[in-house]
Amino acid sequence: MHFSWLSEKAAAPLATWADHSYFFRPQYYKVTVSEFDHPERIHVYFNETSIPQNEGINGCDFLPLNFKSSFSIITHQAEVKMPSGKVDKPVIQDNRDGTVSVKYDPREEGSHELVVKYNGEPVQGSPFKFHVDSITSGYVTAYGPGLTHGITGEPANFTISTKGASAGGLTMAVEGPSKAVINYHDNKDGTVSVQYLPTAPGEYQVSVRFGDRHIKGSPYFAKITGEGRKRNQISVGSCSEVTMPGDITDDDLRALNASIQAPSGLEEPCFLKRMPTGNIGISFTPRETGEHLVSVKRLGKHISNSPFKVTVCEREVGDAKKVKVSGAGLKEGQTHADNIFSVDTRNAGFGGLSVSIEGPSKAEIQCTDKDDGTLNISYKPTEPGYYIVNLKFADHHVEGSPFTVKVAGEGSNRKREKIQRERDAVPITEIGSQCKLTFKMPGITSFDLAACVTSPSNVTEDAEIQEIEDGLYSVHFVPKELGVHTVSVRYSEMHIPGSPFQFTVGPLRDSGSHLVKAGGSGLERGVVGEAAEFNVWTREAGGGSLAISVEGPSKADIEFKDRKDGSCDVSYKVTEPGEYRVGLKFNDRHIPDSPFKVYVSPDAGDAHKLEVQQFPQGNIQADAPYQFMVRKNGAKGDLDARIVAPSGTDDDCFIQAIDSEMTSVRFYPRENGIHAIHVKFNGVHIPDSPFRIKVGKNVADPAAVHATGNGLEEVKTGHKADFIINTCNAGVGTLHVSIDGPSKVAMDCTEVEEGYKVRYTPLLPGEHYITVKYNNVHIVGSPFKVDAVGDKLADEGAQETSTVILETVQKVAKGGKNTGVHLPNFKSDASKVVPKGMGLNRAYIGKQNQFSICATDAGNNILYVGMYGPKGPCEEFHVKHAGHNNYNVQYLVRDRGQYVLLIKWGEEHIPGSPFQIDV
Repeated sequence: MHFSWLSEKAAAPLATWADHSYFFRPQYYKVTVSEFDHPERIHVYFNETSIPQNEGINGCDFLPLNFKSSFSIITHQAEVKMPSGKVDKPVIQDNRDGTVSVKYDPREEGSHELVVKYNGEPVQGSPFKFHVDSITSGYVTAYGPGLTHGITGEPANFTISTKGASAGGLTMAVEGPSKAVINYHDNKDGTVSVQYLPTAPGEYQVSVRFGDRHIKGSPYFAKITGEGRKRNQISVGSCSEVTMPGDITDDDLRALNASIQAPSGLEEPCFLKRMPTGNIGISFTPRETGEHLVSVKRLGKHISNSPFKVTVCEREVGDAKKVKVSGAGLKEGQTHADNIFSVDTRNAGFGGLSVSIEGPSKAEIQCTDKDDGTLNISYKPTEPGYYIVNLKFADHHVEGSPFTVKVAGEGSNRKREKIQRERDAVPITEIGSQCKLTFKMPGITSFDLAACVTSPSNVTEDAEIQEIEDGLYSVHFVPKELGVHTVSVRYSEMHIPGSPFQFTVGPLRDSGSHLVKAGGSGLERGVVGEAAEFNVWTREAGGGSLAISVEGPSKADIEFKDRKDGSCDVSYKVTEPGEYRVGLKFNDRHIPDSPFKVYVSPDAGDAHKLEVQQFPQGNIQADAPYQFMVRKNGAKGDLDARIVAPSGTDDDCFIQAIDSEMTSVRFYPRENGIHAIHVKFNGVHIPDSPFRIKVGKNVADPAAVHATGNGLEEVKTGHKADFIINTCNAGVGTLHVSIDGPSKVAMDCTEVEEGYKVRYTPLLPGEHYITVKYNNVHIVGSPFKVDAVGDKLADEGAQETSTVILETVQKVAKGGKNTGVHLPNFKSDASKVVPKGMGLNRAYIGKQNQFSICATDAGNNILYVGMYGPKGPCEEFHVKHAGHNNYNVQYLVRDRGQYVLLIKWGEEHIPGSPFQIDV
């Protein structure tokens, strides 16, 4: 590592950092610092002339800002944007303790913006805003970091200078994404120290008033960044049940759906269920008193007597104010211990109770129902710090919620490493241009890779796959229309992680973190000391900032390689085994399924010696046993195997030693779909584990599932919205739908002709994210971002998730536009089909007449053969495929006369067709 010093006079000899600070302090130098002697490292400007100390706020008139740094050489760059728009350079001073001070002597009054970069990347919270006031203005002023920036869960501080005026007329308010408790202390020296605790990331508005007027610069806007705040939530249902008249069979029950409309017009889906009496009842959460209308429909039409009238009285309506909560767990807590509080909803009517806890760790929540009608709720955090507990009943906060809890105790000593990279938006793709999608999959044979592209009008074509370098592949295709295309990439007939991909031709319709995809072995497993790799695709999300963090027992060494086409590959290496969390954020928001939980095994040891033999091939069926062999090749230790089903349930495999070298592993799949078999030796995955295996004939294909409808566009609060998930020709699988939004939503899912209809009612305006997974794989477009507009019908709190999961049945489209089976886009040439044989010219009554068709050189298509005679179609006709597009045809005729034989390869007649045959 070396430094080069450049001055206007002459280049100085190599110097140490101490030499520089001693000899060159009076002058202005440009410093190039490089870890690897790369020329692209950014330049840092130092101007260390001493600043005259003015008497003013806190004895000086600049604002010092401190930043933690993990390198011994500081490569910071900072600039200040003044109210006039001019840019000024502050002073950066190394404190020699892992921090730097940024000092600035302001020259203008008004709002300034400070940008601080480290190695070319903005530091967390940058740009910072601060307000500059003149010392002689006589106004009450405020200063300090809490007016510009902060971190969730940590107190934000600022000071108010009253210039000798009484502090009695001061009022303060902090508004933002979370309730922030404000504490202040009069220092009796003309200043007031203020502290507030933000518990959620976002922008907070800090208002300081003296008398009835805002002080100069107020309201201030503070940018609070969330450093990996983790959330956990549980819901306990409590619904009102009303019995409906009339007889309904169980088959009818599956075909019915119901919704309830309150007097105010709020309409929500509700659930039908068989009551203990045998009658059918509806289950719903009453929100208002008065007469409600329950509509029960079969295939969109009311059943007899529908809509029914249901009267809700006052004591049935869920009232959060009547919920009683008690317990020390809402005031303070301890790490690695169950912190308990109790909730009594007995006098509060009917409503669902939801508990969410957000803080430095994902606290495990447990709920026990006591016999006296109250609930005991406990949570177990693993890291100390401030936690926020949201307690809602019937979608409204109970009194005192959200609660801020200070958790003390030992942490789990988890280390965290983070890198951040700016991603540029990829240029718009045009029709007819060469499109490319790249991915890295080391250690596979390219022979087993296949890709296809489905256009917006549902035409599927094969795409070309090229190996760019060892383990790096690209999919190429030329689009013929604008819109969202589906790119499916399969390895051994199974989607690779990340597939099916969305690929927009023309302008992007949406952007944001929900459109970022990530996949690869490094998000599933790892080995100590070895690089764990994965891909990130940001093309569909537009431009923005991608942050990658790895948190676990040891620090991670993260490498990032941009492929400059909207994708990148990431690898990380750790030095300790254990459970790690890999977080991926785009523009400060987690991408779908982030953070990823990864178990890193100890050093591989002998695991690499093991090999799998006789792995089942061909048609694997559910509910039947299968086995394979594992050869140890001299390795000493224990073998362990588990099978994980598409629904996420896992089961033990039966392991039996045959001799000292060979072990038999028997497994029993219970579902259709792609299963993963994890085979470990001494706790470490053996080569190629987990092994993926396809079970069943009609294996669900997430690329064939599509979701459409008004419920995926803009929706209104209090109004029922719906969308259809088309599963025609997608096989049988597990459908998983979840809606993540500012409040829980009432949601149901019913079977319709083309698939499944999901209905839901949003209660709060804001962004809702609808995730649709088929056999645990996102369909194209999922998660869908939906904006809800309208009035607030529930209390705001933490994000809440509503979920429905069901097993699908086989669906086949009944025809019509854009439905049913879509033929592949065949590439063929009918002129190259060669027919041979007597049966093309002459036939004999009652005998088997035959001919052959050779289409080996004619590409791929479907053979159509038909024969028509004087009295109608030919009696018998047999076509047998003999392989490689060679066909043998036999036919039998009963009447004399002239027959016409048609042979088509796809839509085109082959040479000589139609043939005229005399019988």
